[in-house]
Amino acid sequence: MAIEEKNILNRLYIIAGCMFIFAIAVAIKLVNIQFVEGEQYRELALKNTTRNFTIPANRGNVYAEDGSLLATSVPKYDIRFDAVTVSSENFKNNMVPLSKEMSKMFNRPASYYQNVFRKARANKNRYLLIARNLGYSDYIKMKNFPLFKLGPYKGGIIVEQRTVREHPLGKVAERLVGNQKNNSPGVYEVGFEGAFDEYLRGKEGKRLKQKIARGQWKPVFDENEVEPQDGYDVISTINANIQDIAHHALLKQMEHYEAEHGSVIVMEVKTGEIKAVANLGRTSNGNYYEKLNYAVGESHEPGSTFKVMAMMAALEDKKIDTTTVVDTKEGRKRFYGRYIHDSKHGGYGEISAAKALEVSSNIGLATIIDEAYSENPEQFIDHLKEWRLDKKIGIKIKGEGKPVIPGPGHELWSKNALPSMAYGYNLRLTPLQTLAFYNAIANDGVMVKPRFIKEIRAWNHEVETFDTEVVNDQICSEETLHEIRDILKNIVRRGTGKPLYSKYFSMAGKTGTARTEYWMDDWDKDRRYISSFSGYFPAESPKYSCIVVIHKPSTKKGYYGADVTGPVFKRIAQKIFTESPLVAEIANVDEEDPILEKDYETYYPKAQAHYTKVPNVKGMAGMDAVSLLENLGLKVQIVGNGTVANQSIESGEALKRGQQITLKLS
Repeated sequence: MAIEEKNILNRLYIIAGCMFIFAIAVAIKLVNIQFVEGEQYRELALKNTTRNFTIPANRGNVYAEDGSLLATSVPKYDIRFDAVTVSSENFKNNMVPLSKEMSKMFNRPASYYQNVFRKARANKNRYLLIARNLGYSDYIKMKNFPLFKLGPYKGGIIVEQRTVREHPLGKVAERLVGNQKNNSPGVYEVGFEGAFDEYLRGKEGKRLKQKIARGQWKPVFDENEVEPQDGYDVISTINANIQDIAHHALLKQMEHYEAEHGSVIVMEVKTGEIKAVANLGRTSNGNYYEKLNYAVGESHEPGSTFKVMAMMAALEDKKIDTTTVVDTKEGRKRFYGRYIHDSKHGGYGEISAAKALEVSSNIGLATIIDEAYSENPEQFIDHLKEWRLDKKIGIKIKGEGKPVIPGPGHELWSKNALPSMAYGYNLRLTPLQTLAFYNAIANDGVMVKPRFIKEIRAWNHEVETFDTEVVNDQICSEETLHEIRDILKNIVRRGTGKPLYSKYFSMAGKTGTARTEYWMDDWDKDRRYISSFSGYFPAESPKYSCIVVIHKPSTKKGYYGADVTGPVFKRIAQKIFTESPLVAEIANVDEEDPILEKDYETYYPKAQAHYTKVPNVKGMAGMDAVSLLENLGLKVQIVGNGTVANQSIESGEALKRGQQITLKLS
């Protein structure tokens, strides 16, 4: 028995000894963790539970030249609620008043919010979404609600801030201004946003957050660790009014002709400042929106607008003058085994070189250029290179289309290349590149680089300015310039642009109608065209140049440049002219107008009389008649313009206030 007790005791000693040794090992390990490896483990724990999150800086604003906002960063706030961190006492005391305030802000019953908060408390929800996309004022208001004003720990409020890019003009100029890359927050590549991202993006800030349940993160402090620095502002050359005019003029025509896509550019002649760029593409349901920046990025065969460049080369080299007679045959002529046609049935016969451009004769221009340069095509190509038509303009906006000007040895070169180029085929240009050349014609031969930006600013302090850049100080002789400008005016007066002529203001330019996708097998059954008009206004002292290009208008409604794109050009010119008259002074302000005097003499005695019967207003100016009759209590409807030719209620009938009368004007 004693031996057995001794064995048990020995085993107890062994067990106790092992436990003692284990305790010593644990103690040593604890000391090692605490003092030797402690810093490493603390850093690891901190890393797993807290993290610095990047706070994107507010991007700088993009402005139109008049200070109108084109793009701006707006802070938005999401509010969440940590139902666990709030003490029972605070939750109980503040739940009802908090729910009432929430009810007032979001127009839902207070009982609804009480149920939401209590359910979150019961489920230990630490990341309950309360409100999304709040503006700054609403965020401040909610931050001071009962319970929330106690802060993130006592009040459980979690605030998540982000910036949203907004375009105050909506879809107008959206592609030019640029927007965020799809599925890439904070990444901008296109338009002003992409071109000047280095100025706009600013510097990022930092905010420390702590990991909570379900992999969610909650801010540790109310304030940021590192405050973000806002980006610089970009002041563009865009005129908001002209942009609106261009957008809606293009949209109206695109809808009428059911076109695939189109673009408009308006440029200030002397400075090269781009005042408007509109780009519209059709969706599958027939609506239009700013799909791509066609004006800058799409190079295509320009068609007849290129005839101006061809004619200028021949004039400059003295190969012809404007009176040189060209035989256009009967509208069909063979060049190197291929026929070229004119649009007029039966052709134009023998006409002058100037007339050939006025009526846009394909045969006329092809004949002029082929006869002048077939033995030395490089001489013709050299002019195009001097005018930089073979190079990109070099703007900062991403995606500028590459021009194609083939010459001998190029894969597109053949015997037919030269006559084809003469009327705008077998080469490619973007609308912006074409306009830059027409603008040089308007600018007395000085070619300036199109410019989209005036300056970069930071808090109203100038950071960088962008001045007019001359790329060619004289594209041709004064004689050639004078001749080509006369022809461009005559194109509108009596040539292909005659439907656009207005005696009230002058325009100069060239229509263009080019086949597209003509190499496809179905072209004869489904013909597609590109309509264009490029020019400037007013014709005598040009202020603005403009190009309109519309792709694939419905051939059932029309496809010629004078019909499809010319009216857009005219509408833009008219609206700019009427809303921003180019004449700054009015002569003979005090000079009497006999017509106005006569109208006044007719109106004044009638306006002073007391009427019980409907007066006779026939022969009166429309607006005077309206004023007189409305003052008598009648409701007036007018049809037409001018003076009153007929009135629906004959004079002499009893006057009844509120009665409607219709005036027909002529």
